[in-house]
Amino acid sequence: MASGASPWLAVPPQLLWAVRPGIYEDEKGRTWVTVVVRLSPSQRARGRGSPGSTHEPSITVHMWQMPVHPQEPMSPSQLTLSQLPLMWQLYPGRRYRAMDSRLWEVVDHGQIASTEQLILAQLPPGQ
Repeated sequence: MASGASPWLAVPPQLLWAVRPGIYEDEKGRTWVTVVVRLSPSQRARGRGSPGSTHEPSITVHMWQMPVHPQEPMSPSQLTLSQLPLMWQLYPGRRYRAMDSRLWEVVDHGQIASTEQLILAQLPPGQ
């Protein structure tokens, strides 16, 4: 386990779907709040202007499982401005598949004090 990583919990949520910007609900009705979104240069970038180089950012999302005040869920059309998927589904190999078919790796699923944490990193296309 890398230094600073939290102790791993058994199984991450099977499904996460957006109910409000930055707020997801899992299959057990628990809410997950997006606390950090990091954009960093893709590691696939080979060099400026070289054939096959890509310049799309990689995205890492930190979510904490915590209660939020109940609010009416928003429609999917109201949530489309977000860079994050509207829904993630857990796949074998500690990965999630988003609605757009992109894969996200589970970097960490652990606990910090009494807060459950889930960290997902978007994988480059084709992984």
